Amino acid sequence: MSRVGYNLKQSFSQMNRNKGMYFTSTMAITAMMLILGLFFVAFVNINLFAASIEKDYNVIQIYLAEGSNQETVQAVGAQLEAMDGVDHITYVTKDEALGTLKTRWGDNGYLLENLPENPLPDSYSVYVTDKDAANSVAAAAAKITGVDDVVYYQDTIEKLAQVSRFVELGSIITMAFLIIVSIIIVANTIKLTVFNREKEISIMKYLGATDWFVRAPFIWGGIFVGLFSAMIATGLTHVIYQKVVNMVGTDVTRILSVNLVPSEYLTTNLLIIFMCLGVSIGTCGSIISIRRFLDR
Repeated sequence: MSRVGYNLKQSFSQMNRNKGMYFTSTMAITAMMLILGLFFVAFVNINLFAASIEKDYNVIQIYLAEGSNQETVQAVGAQLEAMDGVDHITYVTKDEALGTLKTRWGDNGYLLENLPENPLPDSYSVYVTDKDAANSVAAAAAKITGVDDVVYYQDTIEKLAQVSRFVELGSIITMAFLIIVSIIIVANTIKLTVFNREKEISIMKYLGATDWFVRAPFIWGGIFVGLFSAMIATGLTHVIYQKVVNMVGTDVTRILSVNLVPSEYLTTNLLIIFMCLGVSIGTCGSIISIRRFLDR
């Protein structure tokens, strides 16, 4: 414990002596983590929306013409059930559709209660056996008398999958690049600190100090830089994301019927990720920077 205390004391001492360099390093790594954080929240929300849409990939919504009588409704249902590739169908009244929409809107569902009239049409939810059958069923359903519109999410799902893959690939590439740059920044900061203590390190080595005893204060310094950066970047990401949620969260829910990921959930996970990343960056940068002085 006394050795740990000594290492921490030496680490804070050298950080205090080189405040400018450590502050610059912290700000630079914070900026890089902030960029990663914004990529992270975008990726998580896109995946959430894609997953919400994808669960309905096997469902085709058949909207009936306004004012269709019971005979027409039954005739449309019979033709839909007779199609190849249809597993089963469900009739949804306009009142049931409005109730479902209120449920999806969650806390914002009250906005639908004061409508002068229900704008939603009666519809059939057609469940197909597989994706291959969906296109042919959707095309055939559009030609049935009494059908006003056909909505199928396959194109949307494919586009969202492409966007999700692009964001994921971009995040990985960006993360790899920023991590390398962050390690270099920490390594250079520690290296300048080592230069100031070069004679002291030589004396310690001459007196028999082990490499890890000499290295420990610098590693702790790098770790603290990483942790400070992680906390600041997480805080900034939380503030930015919370403002975005407050500004457009209700609109997204109303238009897409999908809630944005809660900021508290993202912040907690982001803090854990950033702290692990910060410790790794600080440790690697410190080890790289001091290695050449220990090899002499």
